[in-house]
Amino acid sequence: MSESSAEAVVAATANVAGAAGAANWRRAGIAGAAIGVLAAGAAAGVAVERLTVGRGMRKKARLALDATGPYGSLRGTPGRAVADDGTELYYEIDEVEVAPTTADEGASGSRRRRLFGRKAPAPVTVVFSHGYCLGQDSWHFQRAALRGLVRAVYWDQRSHGRSERGRSQADGVPVGIDQLGRDLKAVIDAAAPEGPVVLAGHSMGGMTMMALADQYPALIRDRVAAVALIGTSSGKLGEVNFGLPVAGVNAVRRVLPGVLKALGSQAELVEKGRRATADLFAGLIKRYSFGSKDVDPAVARFAERLIEATPIDVVAEFYPAFTEHDKSGALPGFRDVPVLILAGDKDLVTPSSHSEAIADVLPEAELVIVPDAGHLVMLEHPETVTDRLADLLVRSGTVPAANVGGHGSTAQQPGR
Repeated sequence: MSESSAEAVVAATANVAGAAGAANWRRAGIAGAAIGVLAAGAAAGVAVERLTVGRGMRKKARLALDATGPYGSLRGTPGRAVADDGTELYYEIDEVEVAPTTADEGASGSRRRRLFGRKAPAPVTVVFSHGYCLGQDSWHFQRAALRGLVRAVYWDQRSHGRSERGRSQADGVPVGIDQLGRDLKAVIDAAAPEGPVVLAGHSMGGMTMMALADQYPALIRDRVAAVALIGTSSGKLGEVNFGLPVAGVNAVRRVLPGVLKALGSQAELVEKGRRATADLFAGLIKRYSFGSKDVDPAVARFAERLIEATPIDVVAEFYPAFTEHDKSGALPGFRDVPVLILAGDKDLVTPSSHSEAIADVLPEAELVIVPDAGHLVMLEHPETVTDRLADLLVRSGTVPAANVGGHGSTAQQPGR
């Protein structure tokens, strides 16, 4: 993409910001598409090739993929945690399948447990935290592969998925990464109050884990058995160029605060425009979510659905938190446990150099850079991500090696 093309798109977006109060939904649609890049974790200013297939045919194709795609269909036992500002946070639990021991079998075993008050130790719980403008279903492949192997908690961050819109934000309080760390603590208290915990987070979810470590070091020290940081960053996100030329990204940063403010105040109008520009939106998501050219169309459509489900005002509301994010000082709290750091080599949102910077602070961690992978690496290369997670669980003693077996592959996943 040339610098002039980038600046042209940015200029169009800036014009929308200036005329946000006007009932011109076509211009708002351009802005909605631009902010859709942010929903994929990037910034405005991307050129998309013209599509040659008719709009009606493309719409039918999307509907067909929605009807046949199994992704996001896995469900667990629902629960709700309450954040410190009263926001209800939705989570689901997949329980581990435990084979009964000899002592558990028969009436005599049950009678001994009653007499002596024996209680099985709390199992290890793996808590999965999703990224910006996604939801717990973004872990679909990993959930399918690890189901029954470990006790797992999947939750929706505030204002995302099935969780309640942040109550503080409804009152005008800006959302910050520290708030997300406190939200994660509330989920752990509600869904895994006892026993060891493994933390796994993608993008914003990894930042949420860093905020947890920053504010609750005793929890990390006493209960966390392992950590997985996937496609995330400990800071300096304001320096990411999103694959744009210098002039283009600088122009984006100049107009972005005004664009965000305008879009957040015109949510209904912009949502209409974003739907009208679905083809452009799909192209932006593909560019900023995936690194390979042959992504399964159903998986690409699944990513679109996840991002489309995030209201535009939530997109705008969360974005400023990333420029302020700096949790490099919290990383040493993970030094005493096994850590997996994983990123795609073509990630334009949180470049792999950010994962390498985390690894510099955690030299004992396993660093995995996945070839031909973008930001949504857990959807694009699910077997690789699941395999490394399974290995982390073995290294941390969470599951015995004999149980991992075929869980590194999603080829025969349930519901697929």
